[in-house]
Amino acid sequence: MIAKTVTRPGRRRSVLVCGLAGALVLAAALAGDPAVARRVRSDPGAVGLLRAAADAARRIPYEGRRFLTTWNRSRSSTSRVTVSHLPGEGIRYRSATAEDRYRPEAGAGDPTGFTPETLDLLTRNYSVVHGADAAVCGRPARVIEARRDDGSAAGRFWIDAETGLMLHRELIDATGRRVVAAGFSEISYTPSAKEPATYALNVPRGGAARFPASGGQGTAVVWSDRLDRADLAALRDRGWPVPKVLPGRLTLHDARRDAGGGAVHLSYSDGLAAVSVFVQRGTIDERALSGWRKTVKRGRTIFHRESLRRWAVSAGDGYVYTVLTDAPQSTADAVAANLPRDTTSFSTRVSRGARRLAAVANPFD
Repeated sequence: MIAKTVTRPGRRRSVLVCGLAGALVLAAALAGDPAVARRVRSDPGAVGLLRAAADAARRIPYEGRRFLTTWNRSRSSTSRVTVSHLPGEGIRYRSATAEDRYRPEAGAGDPTGFTPETLDLLTRNYSVVHGADAAVCGRPARVIEARRDDGSAAGRFWIDAETGLMLHRELIDATGRRVVAAGFSEISYTPSAKEPATYALNVPRGGAARFPASGGQGTAVVWSDRLDRADLAALRDRGWPVPKVLPGRLTLHDARRDAGGGAVHLSYSDGLAAVSVFVQRGTIDERALSGWRKTVKRGRTIFHRESLRRWAVSAGDGYVYTVLTDAPQSTADAVAANLPRDTTSFSTRVSRGARRLAAVANPFD
């Protein structure tokens, strides 16, 4: 995180430039028509397999290697991590460049990429059906497809036929091109009897852990101070830009506040896409964005950067927005360009009781 502070009469403003994370993943490129989301017909059995996969991720012991690959028009980027899960204890990760990091059991279901809220969004925006069975890591797998209105596949999920664990997932753009793939390259359901090694993610240290790291392998933390509807309403009343929907049928399904109370992490999804928006009071210090591409879209200046993940930074009416996604850069840019411009400033910082960070987001799903 790069920040500067501007002191003016009567108040002190923090100016934020966030780094790059690791946080889930297509928006406009997957959904196409940004019309109001509607309930579509799905196969209940296929939806049930996805729901069961979230449960399997919590109760099934396993160890292996996971990967995340993203594509743009000219190249691909891949990150790999070793993972081990023991029910009741949590998930441990290790990457080649990371310090050790433990993930509590509360987040153990996240490798599926689904929560009850995002699964509901998936069935609202896509038709979820069975595909042709296949194999992953030498294991028979049932394939589930999320299809657009025209019948084309927007996402595919490979679920272990025996254990119900999700082994592989792909997100596909409207041209039929893969843009994100994530899953296991190796897996064993018999973890070593010895005390498991400590696995990890490459997470930023110190104060920078509040926001995405600047390196391609970094990850954002999951802030523990979750905001409910009343909290969000209070923020909006005080002028904070917290839109309920964004282009590409992206719907707000989770919101959290950092330990200091000065920034908000908004999570949007259409069921397949995952886009994080970090909101902080202030203005952009352009000197900190040397080397970034700079464009103007819809009258707003946007700074872009691509690596394993795509992000865009913009500002409006006293707020800085950092948009993070695994989706194509056009998705991040569209969100950054359409975030609110006209809000009412307020002079007091949000001051709800902060908690310590409780978990680290898995950047491989």
